[in-house]
Amino acid sequence: MTKYRPMEALPEAAGYGKGDTLLLFGELFGRGYANGLVDEAKRIGMTVIGTTVGRRDQDGDLRPLAADELAEAEAILGGRIINIPLEAGFDMESVDGLPSVCEQLKKTRPDDFTAINFEEGFIESARCAGASRFRNNASRVFDEAASMIPPGSNVLFAHTMAGGIPRARVFMPLLNRIFKGTGEKFLPSELFWKSGLGKLCEASFNEVTADTFRYLIEESAGLREKVNSAGGKTACIAYGYHGTAVIIGGRYRWQSYTPYVQGIAKMRLEEIALSSAKNGIQATVFNCPEIQTNSSALFLGVEIPLYRLLEAICREVEAERYSALEKRCLLMLKEGFKTSDLLARTEQFLTDPIVTEMTDFGTWPQHNTLKQAEMMLAASAELMDMHSDQKRLVCAELSRIVFLSTGRLMLHASWKPEAPVLWLNHDIIARLVADRRGSGILNPDRTA
Repeated sequence: MTKYRPMEALPEAAGYGKGDTLLLFGELFGRGYANGLVDEAKRIGMTVIGTTVGRRDQDGDLRPLAADELAEAEAILGGRIINIPLEAGFDMESVDGLPSVCEQLKKTRPDDFTAINFEEGFIESARCAGASRFRNNASRVFDEAASMIPPGSNVLFAHTMAGGIPRARVFMPLLNRIFKGTGEKFLPSELFWKSGLGKLCEASFNEVTADTFRYLIEESAGLREKVNSAGGKTACIAYGYHGTAVIIGGRYRWQSYTPYVQGIAKMRLEEIALSSAKNGIQATVFNCPEIQTNSSALFLGVEIPLYRLLEAICREVEAERYSALEKRCLLMLKEGFKTSDLLARTEQFLTDPIVTEMTDFGTWPQHNTLKQAEMMLAASAELMDMHSDQKRLVCAELSRIVFLSTGRLMLHASWKPEAPVLWLNHDIIARLVADRRGSGILNPDRTA
């Protein structure tokens, strides 16, 4: 188990600047954690180089982006993209003439999930094939990047890959029952996780979320050596999640979303950073707070602790600046509701014995129970219902603050990290936005 080590002091300004490079190992989609990192890199003058997962043709073949797709992706990134497919995982790999995982699951019924199994050794063979393809393409990406990075440049390699749910229709009905189900529609995460499909998910999560960080470190070795020998500095960072400390009962306490089945892969990610550091490689996993994005919409309830950031910011920033944030939030709520109502409801949820009994760092990640799931979903629904427009949510405003803050903290802390695994809790986020080094983060109109 990784030692719990929160970042307690704001990092000093990193030595990155104009002429240095941020290489994003993962494609940028929509608005999420990685946008904060990209924004900060641009703000201090770094050049941003992006990558892509590629696209699948109708026949399932993986290909680079077409010209129009590349132009759109580069417009989103605001930088050049190396157009070599870095799709992670193995669900589309055909090995030894056998259909891929997705092909084999095409006609599978969700109700039959406990009886689904694969031929012995097939998953491992598919995983090896997917890893080989990925590593070969990653090597090509770094070869091309080498020609784009000027001598003497410092380079920050940022791993932004996560997820790994196989692309087969059978999974979504099951995952909806696990993460959103109540009553008879509820499916315990542990029951699913012990099934053949659950074991497949675990292998896929490990490959996509964690092992790609190892591939980044190993395949970039030549490029990093070249940069270092020319007088530059290199560092590798990754986005983790392992719970977050938020204000509960007046003090900061660690808590986590349940059931976070991807947690096993996130701990594997941490181990990769720890082993790399032992080998003299500067690699750091930053465990970030919960936010709400399009990709997290499946996990109803993950946003509940995010509302607690309001109290953390209130403690740290001057009254005038907090008042401006609170006014923006109040405009999103129905008449008669206040931000104190959001905080009271989240406090009620996070202090309930059903939740606190499951909040144990040593046995993380926990599986869900029917009582816990129903209570969490009810709390999430009540909080959502306090809003006047479901498309304009307080947690969206707070998510923006989190991803801008974590990007800034990660980039600067990567220059001289305190440890290979660090937690960015609500207290350090609030301290940053209160500090001159967090200038602009509370302003919703900032563009960089």
